[in-house]
Order: sequence, then structure tokens, then C-alpha cells
Amino acid sequence: MPQTAIAAEQVSARVHRKPILHGVTARFATGRWTSIVGPNGAGKSSLLKVLCGLWPAHALQGGVQLQGQPLQRWPRRERARALAWLGQNETATDELTSYDVAMLGRLPHQAWLASPSDEDHAVVRRCLQATQAWDWRHRPLAELSGGERQRVLLARALAVQAKVLLMDEPLANLDPPHQADWMLIVRALVARGTTVVSVLHELSVALQADDMLILQAGRAVHHGACADPATHAALEAVFEHRIQVRQLDGQWLALPRTMRN
Repeated sequence: MPQTAIAAEQVSARVHRKPILHGVTARFATGRWTSIVGPNGAGKSSLLKVLCGLWPAHALQGGVQLQGQPLQRWPRRERARALAWLGQNETATDELTSYDVAMLGRLPHQAWLASPSDEDHAVVRRCLQATQAWDWRHRPLAELSGGERQRVLLARALAVQAKVLLMDEPLANLDPPHQADWMLIVRALVARGTTVVSVLHELSVALQADDMLILQAGRAVHHGACADPATHAALEAVFEHRIQVRQLDGQWLALPRTMRN
């Protein structure tokens, strides 16, 4: 059995008085990529916020375990080094250059008010190059397109060098070639032992992960390997059989039901 990097244990969450998640238990294995999918309003982004510790405690039941320890017991700096987050529609100060935004990912590794070290600069350079954002490192965020901003924000998350990386809709505004680049980055992270959990609307991309967690109406309805026929059946069912999972050139794809092979 692989070790669990991060886990939700009987998590229920609400917004005001409205229940959003209902007793969700999910364990994410170390060194694997898990995609979280489901219809709109299924609770995908909410679960990711819970895992990251961003959900208000008064509106939450159950708990999160990070590397076997309750998330709330982790010292803030240590948690920031162990767990990185790329949120949906994240913002950053538009006046900051792309380089400075990526350098924010190194803050958990720096002493208070300390200048970035040579290692910090080297890591930021590698991350901006990996996301193909190095060429506009001196440009302020305000001058970038949506896709360019997303690649800079991804570089910031990568710069943390955390063992667990959570990403909510990381492919937003990325064109297909850069989506393919993102998958290569994720695969390289997993090969080094990083645990990646990503909420994705792009079901064919989600099927390239190692595992898939399927949510519906705030409940976990299936958690299994992406290559497992049971996962394919659960995915088709949760989308009311309006899609079909088929294999093409060795890859699993989610296709509209009207298409025929």
C-alpha cells in the first residue's frame, strides 16, 4: 500500500447554512497525480480549499491529515513549505514583475526580511523556464495575457518545491500546447515523488492522471485508477452518460456520446 501524502477524513463543509460537502473521505497517495472531477457544483474546488486549510474552521467538520499529522498542528512556515497551492482565478499585484511573482513562492524558505539567496534565484529561473515564462520575467503582470499570467502563477507554485501540490483549474486560459506542457511538468514532479492533486474540467486531460476522484453533489462517488474500467463507468454515469470513455493511441479520452468510433 502506498503511503498517504494528504487526506480528507469525513469532511463536511458549508457556506453560511448551505451544505457543500457531505462526509467526504479521500486519501491521496504519495508520488501520484490525482485528478478531481465532477459536474458543476459538485464541491471540487471546495474540497481543494479544505485540503489546503483555506476553509473557515467554524464551517467545517472532519479534518485533514498532511503526512500523517493534522493539518492545523503544522507550524505555518513548515506547512507552507510542505503544501503548495494554485487557486482558481488567483490574483497577484499587477505592478509586480513576473520574476517577483514567482519569487513569492520562495518566501517559506527565507528568513524574515531576508534577501533571496542564490538558490532562490536559481529555483525561480528554473520554474519560469519550465513554464515558458522566462522571456517576460521583467514585465509586470498587468501586461500579460490570461494564459501568460497563469504560467507565471504556476511558476510561483512550483518554486515552493513542496512535496504536495494542489491546483484548482490550472489549465484555465492555457492553449492546447501549453496544456500538454503542463502535463509534462506534472509527470516530472510525480517522478520525483511529489504528490499532485488537481481539479480539472478537461476530462480527457484528467484521465491522464494516475487516479481520479469523482464528486457529485458534495459526495465522493468513486476514487480509483484512471485506467480502471470502474472509473470509466463512474465518470460516464456522473455526467449522465452524455460522454463516453474511449482509448485512442494508448490514451483514455472522454468523448461526447454522439461521437462514434
